[in-house]
Amino acid sequence: MEKVYTGKTKDVYQKEDGNLMFYFKDDVTGADGVVDPGANSVMGQIKGKGKMSLELTYHFFKIMQDEGIDTHFVSADLDQSAMEVKATRLPGQHIAKDAGLEFICRCKAYGSFIRRYQKYVQNELQDLNYLVEITLKDDERGDPLINDDTLIALDLLNREQIEKAKDLTRRCAQVVERELSKKELQLIDIKVECGLQGNDIIIIDEVSADSMRVMDNSGNTLSHEELYSKLFPDQ
Repeated sequence: MEKVYTGKTKDVYQKEDGNLMFYFKDDVTGADGVVDPGANSVMGQIKGKGKMSLELTYHFFKIMQDEGIDTHFVSADLDQSAMEVKATRLPGQHIAKDAGLEFICRCKAYGSFIRRYQKYVQNELQDLNYLVEITLKDDERGDPLINDDTLIALDLLNREQIEKAKDLTRRCAQVVERELSKKELQLIDIKVECGLQGNDIIIIDEVSADSMRVMDNSGNTLSHEELYSKLFPDQ
């Protein structure tokens, strides 16, 4: 297999049949000594974190597939922290090789959303009713927001693709929210990536603690290990 990408939390290889293999790493992102799944730099490692991320991703992708939500998932090897997926094209990749978009579904007002809108936010954890924001994948510029009209003007996505990506993002968030609620946990926000298979939009990448913010009933934000142990108490 040929290594085609090294990311913050996983390495990607291409198989001879065209599919990709994701190998999840133990690296964690954060800033100023605080682990933060939304951060753009690696701050260290947590032993076993890669396997936990894969198990969470496998768990949620299987549920989404059962409910007819389009993803790139093919299979997973938990012992090897590896996942096979269908290859897709990232939005904008025909223009810039390192292009990509992130779709953030905000269930509650928190973090950067409050810092951005400040006085317009009524209170922390204000209900945002599955608001979807879109950002460019660009660590150097802090993943700037981009709106629908700009996506169309720059030929990154068309209107139909944007609406489907938003719908998939909300449906993914609702699946995760429902599963978390069974453990008395609250989804605050979740980051989803979408790719193109032909001209169709599907969910790609991962759905793990790296891509979501989760709180318990006491308002504590759960770490990787805490979220994993809540969802898989017998592991």
